[in-house]
Amino acid sequence: MVRRVAVVGAGCSGLVCIKICVDEGLEPVCFESSDDIGGLWNFKQSSIYRSLMVNTSKEMMCFSDFPMPADYPNYMHNSQLLQYYRLYAEHFDLLRHIIFQTTVTSVTQRPDFSVSGQWDVVTTNRSGEEERHVFDAVLVCSGHYTHPALPLSVFPGHETFSGRCFHSSEYKDADACRGKRVVVVGIGNSGGDIAVEISRSAEKTFLSTRQGAWVTGRTSSNGLPLDMTVITRFNNILMQLLPKSLINWAAERALNQKYDHRLYSLQPRHRPMDKRPLINDDLPARILHGALVVKPNLTRFKDSGVVFEDDTVEKNIDAVVFCTGYNGHFPFLPSALSEGPNGEVTLYKRLFPPSLHHPTLAIMGLFQTKGPIMPIVEMQARWAVRVFSGLSHLPLKEKMLEVTECERRRNMNSYPCPRQAALQVDYIPYLDFMSEEVGVRPNLLRLLLRDPVLWVKVFFGPCTPYQYRLTGPGQWAGARHAILTQWERVAQPFRTRVVPEPETRTSVLCSPWLLTFGGTVMVAVFLIKNEIIPTLRGAAQTLHGSTIFLKDSWFTVTTKI
Repeated sequence: MVRRVAVVGAGCSGLVCIKICVDEGLEPVCFESSDDIGGLWNFKQSSIYRSLMVNTSKEMMCFSDFPMPADYPNYMHNSQLLQYYRLYAEHFDLLRHIIFQTTVTSVTQRPDFSVSGQWDVVTTNRSGEEERHVFDAVLVCSGHYTHPALPLSVFPGHETFSGRCFHSSEYKDADACRGKRVVVVGIGNSGGDIAVEISRSAEKTFLSTRQGAWVTGRTSSNGLPLDMTVITRFNNILMQLLPKSLINWAAERALNQKYDHRLYSLQPRHRPMDKRPLINDDLPARILHGALVVKPNLTRFKDSGVVFEDDTVEKNIDAVVFCTGYNGHFPFLPSALSEGPNGEVTLYKRLFPPSLHHPTLAIMGLFQTKGPIMPIVEMQARWAVRVFSGLSHLPLKEKMLEVTECERRRNMNSYPCPRQAALQVDYIPYLDFMSEEVGVRPNLLRLLLRDPVLWVKVFFGPCTPYQYRLTGPGQWAGARHAILTQWERVAQPFRTRVVPEPETRTSVLCSPWLLTFGGTVMVAVFLIKNEIIPTLRGAAQTLHGSTIFLKDSWFTVTTKI
């Protein structure tokens, strides 16, 4: 019987794992190598840069039974997110389960693992003293942003390059780049942020990319958080029903209306729905100002300069920043778990190693998705703990391997790299799968019959984490209220001055409901008559009966529910 659970790391994953273990009556012991919580989001002890902001909004990324304070901005600075973690840890009294300045050096199966499923855990404290522990289960929460991937060896001439080359994990701010000529390699979210920041103080900044990227800001129509208008159950169904080519066409049209990606040299080879977009509010403006120049892939170094794929040369380069990601690496785990096609850890549903005779170890947060990370990690913890306790059961090893390989092959259509393909999960379907295993997936039909007001919010509104606390194990009495008031918390930080109310008339013709209905009908008729039908006649039957606003950054219904 599982009682004691080792939690490796006290970042956001470790904190929620501690809390879930306590909720389920288990005894968690968390080992944290530093002297504080927060992990990646603790600037003093991690590799993040000083100005880092979150890319997902507070209502979408909070823990499911602990909304963020209403006065928090919708997109926070890293220091505010760390403060939220402190509030969470204090509220649920989590610190008493954490042993700080203690590093896990080894996690191995006990000699009787086939019977007990237990683990030997070896730790080292700050004095270098080693201690051995026995645990019934292990939750690995150390993250996969710990080992920088710096591919210098593939670039000829780097040995004699006169400038400085370094990984983005060493970047803190742009002070050292003031007045210099800098190349940033990689157009992921970090690459975009760092290139924009450096371009404000450098003489010239070049952003080198192999494939380009679709760029979108953090806001949707009316300045609302993008993820709250995009990540909805209704949109998820549309994505499954409508032809992918139609969705990509609509997304490309909307994105290019903001700024022509081809004109800005950002046009990627892939279509918008094939990969995650680049979230950046300022990058196109920096290109427009001439402070940032987009270049093709860097191929080699030449004295004090660099050469790009199109054979253009930029001379007198002072620094090259490689925003080339990280390698997921868990040196303390048994090597037998690294059985993937490229030596990576193979995980069923991005959580459980299929090779284990007893499923008493889970690796948290080792995935990528088009959505916030924290709600998925929380659901992973809820599922893992129920598997540990025998309340939920996994398929046979052969079935788990078959499912894992099938998902990897499917993802390779968008991510040719097998390692990247294995990491991808679809946000709402993945949450719904795990919540079904836990027994907390919202029953939409029952909800429609019993609470139609809440059903509208759940189905058409943002898929906020509170939805998974409405029923079942771990039900939270405040979940319904949190959903009904989520837009009030979005609005709260904007209320910084009194704004005059618009003049209103009592005429029934000016009723907001009538205006909304009439406007919806007019826009729908206009779109169907003047845009959708002439352009996509073959999709007319598919679109029949649906009102679709081809607006802003994604293919989405923009009404605030």
